[in-house]
Amino acid sequence: MSGLRRYPFRVGFRCLQLCGALGVAALDYFFLIWVRNRSALLHERTAWLGRSSARILRGLNVTVTYAGEPPAEGMLVCNHLSYLDIMVLGQRQPVVFVSKADVRQWPIIGPLTACAGTLFLRREQRSDVARVAEAFVPLIAQGAVVAIFPEGTSSDGRQVLPFRSSLLEPAAANGWRVSPARISYVIEDGSVEEEVCYWGDMTFGPHLLNLFSKKRIRAFVAYGEALAPVGVGRKELAGELHRRVCALASEHGCPSASGPRANSSAGTEPLSLRTDTR
Repeated sequence: MSGLRRYPFRVGFRCLQLCGALGVAALDYFFLIWVRNRSALLHERTAWLGRSSARILRGLNVTVTYAGEPPAEGMLVCNHLSYLDIMVLGQRQPVVFVSKADVRQWPIIGPLTACAGTLFLRREQRSDVARVAEAFVPLIAQGAVVAIFPEGTSSDGRQVLPFRSSLLEPAAANGWRVSPARISYVIEDGSVEEEVCYWGDMTFGPHLLNLFSKKRIRAFVAYGEALAPVGVGRKELAGELHRRVCALASEHGCPSASGPRANSSAGTEPLSLRTDTR
């Protein structure tokens, strides 16, 4: 039985809360970006995303626990489970996200990410990967943090999928700091894999309505120490970041679909990659 049929009043109330949060976000964007003519200021857009994300998460009764410090510069790489991920990461700090192009057409999430200055990527076009990677250079120069989900798709969280390395090429070439992060979720009245994670052939509308029926969603984000790649290629960098994202589950006690120690592969650090503790 769907959450809508089991908890119609809860779902209806959450819908009203979401509409209210989106209305406030629209007014905020109108006065801040349009009236004050700040559409070119990236930090205004990312700060707006943070405020809007916090309101939406409160409306959905999503509470977030953070462990570790988010990066102040460079790139952030994270596993990908749900459309909630952008809001969970975005409310903590100003971030420029990279997302697959079809997300732009999704209701709610599409306009939210587009207004925040998200870079949309057509992964099937190799030239588009190069275009987006080149766009990182001026963003990093401005001091922005660029966040990518190098798995290339969302998953059910049972394991961290292998990282695609193409978007890490600028970091490897320029020696930018790259920080790992890991997201996980917990609910008491259902299945995280099927009702919070958004993957496979799931449909956005029904998934979101069912998400409204959850009593509470707890999100956990663990940040790892930044790497400063020196003299390494993007594939080696991707492999080390994957190892570190996996290891964050056990290092910080993050819950996961397969238990708190799933996907842990902690080991010795390669000599060609050093942890940057600046």
